[in-house]
Amino acid sequence: MSGSEPIVSGNQSLCTKFTFIAFSSLAELQLVLFIVFLIIYLFTVGGNLIIICLIWVTPSLHSPMYFFLANLSFLETCYISSVVPQMMVHLLVEIKTISVGGCAAQMYIFTILGLTECCLLAAMAYDRFVAICYPLHYTLLMGPQVCLKLAAASWITGVVVESAQTTWIFTLPFCGTGKIQHFFCDIIPVVKLACVDTSRNEVVMFAVSMLFIMSPCLLILCSYMRILGTILRIPSAADKQKAFSTCSSHILVVSLFYGTALFTYLQPKTAHTPETDKATALMYTVVTPALNPVIYTLRNKEVKEALQRVTQKNALRQIA
Repeated sequence: MSGSEPIVSGNQSLCTKFTFIAFSSLAELQLVLFIVFLIIYLFTVGGNLIIICLIWVTPSLHSPMYFFLANLSFLETCYISSVVPQMMVHLLVEIKTISVGGCAAQMYIFTILGLTECCLLAAMAYDRFVAICYPLHYTLLMGPQVCLKLAAASWITGVVVESAQTTWIFTLPFCGTGKIQHFFCDIIPVVKLACVDTSRNEVVMFAVSMLFIMSPCLLILCSYMRILGTILRIPSAADKQKAFSTCSSHILVVSLFYGTALFTYLQPKTAHTPETDKATALMYTVVTPALNPVIYTLRNKEVKEALQRVTQKNALRQIA
């Protein structure tokens, strides 16, 4: 923001590149970590692509819920791809550097996808709210045009808000050693390298995070409060179980995603340490995207049945 004054001496030059030092103390384990992350990455991308293909080729899955799930799977594939491939390369090379421009590009992509996922999870919660609370009007309220508009609004919000925030961050001057206590260009460790007083800017950044992370979260909570009230009024235990099962996968994904996001971005600056930042970042960049395909296949009867049908068809074709 304007008005920030340099806090370094004039003989320090501006950084043209950053160096990641997150795994510098684990030199003997970097090959093992590379193999572990490669397996997780291939599993995550493969699992999400399978979900997208299943929804594409299975007419019974051409519904709003699975339209949003396909969007989420595509987003998760891009999300993990914005961080993990570069991290794996840095595990194999001695000099783990990135240009300031490359760092900006990574932050643009990562933050846009992160905020888009917040909004998309809120759209999925709204879909479940309409399906359970207004089942007779579901087809009308969640028509194809409505679904497209909700998905487009999620992406537009992510692009507009995070493009503005990332652009602001990279108008700051960066100087000193340029060492990032992290394994990718996340907001908090990069801002720490600015050689100006960013305290006022961090307040604004915290407010933006509160607004655009918490607003979708509140929409999700309100949706599920209404859903819970409706389910409790259902007389049949079997119908209650069926209604709840359509929401359980989404609830798990929301809990995983928002649990790490809230812990990372909404805690005060004094609570951040490099160790906790790296641990939580591994959760939301590697572990959570890897769990989503598992959650949506093992806990979703329709997806499992579609997968079995496709597998059986392929087996019969091979025999023939």
